[in-house]
Amino acid sequence: MTAAPDIQALARQIREARGVAHKRDIDAVVARLGLGSRHAAVPVGDDCAAIRDGDGHLLLAIEGFLDSFVADDPYFAGYCGIMVNLSDVAAMGGRPLAVVDALWSRDAGAADLILAGLSDAAALYGVPIVGGHTNIRAAAGNLAVAVLGRSGSRLLTSFDAAPGDDLVAAIDLRGRFREPQPYWDASTGAPGARLRGDLALLPAIAEDGLARAAKDISMAGIVGTALMLLECSAVGGVIDLDAIPRPDHVPLARWLTAFPSFGYLVSVHPDRTPAVLARFAERGIAAGAIGRLDASQVARVRDGAGADAEVWDFAAGPLIGCARHGAGAAR
Repeated sequence: MTAAPDIQALARQIREARGVAHKRDIDAVVARLGLGSRHAAVPVGDDCAAIRDGDGHLLLAIEGFLDSFVADDPYFAGYCGIMVNLSDVAAMGGRPLAVVDALWSRDAGAADLILAGLSDAAALYGVPIVGGHTNIRAAAGNLAVAVLGRSGSRLLTSFDAAPGDDLVAAIDLRGRFREPQPYWDASTGAPGARLRGDLALLPAIAEDGLARAAKDISMAGIVGTALMLLECSAVGGVIDLDAIPRPDHVPLARWLTAFPSFGYLVSVHPDRTPAVLARFAERGIAAGAIGRLDASQVARVRDGAGADAEVWDFAAGPLIGCARHGAGAAR
């Protein structure tokens, strides 16, 4: 039997994961475009751009997909074009309106599985594809998909987590890996009504004032996504690895770098944590408080034996370079 990785090895695995490395690219882009200095209702670095619109916000996001993913699993790449964008909108307490896609492929045959995935997901989630860009004479296959959504006046953001909050993780464990990839598929084959109802949990939590900060779990993994949330809110915290919802048969080391189809981190005042956990439990989604936030600006992980390790010190250096400054995120 292989020994479980020690806490220092797990912390190093998180820091060096491919998904976290890709997030580090954001820092240079934000600096080059001068986005950190711009005044906005929600600063750059969140799951969607939030644009004030009457008594609410328009939400705009885009996802681009690795060419290797598109080549290896074109159907699921197309499917994810819808799924992950809708997750971004939900993570900010919004509901999707429509999507557009940009598709490049060698020929019509190569594009067909990508288009099938896009079409099937749009039908299941009940969101229209209203246009886009197509090139089926390209040298390689690539895909990007953008979404427009809308929220009410109460947003969930990456910039409003506060010291003393519980960090709640909610993950749909009713799935399986698309072997050998790190993609946990809890969506394809599920009833559309269930998928739509599950996504509606996040805007309901926002509208009912149960939380103000959230982020969907991305390819950076559970702790990697937590790093981005903590950095944006200029907080720190300790994450209890044993408290993370996880399928019984999946090793912790693999789960920490997995991309779940439905996975969110929500920063919740402890008085409201039971109500938030109950919302997810009512829909059969595993959820638990996996840590407590503090003012340290250091992210740490802890194992079941009580040993802990530092994963990131944001005072020493940024991850995505989108930390809150002063009252810039106040609403």
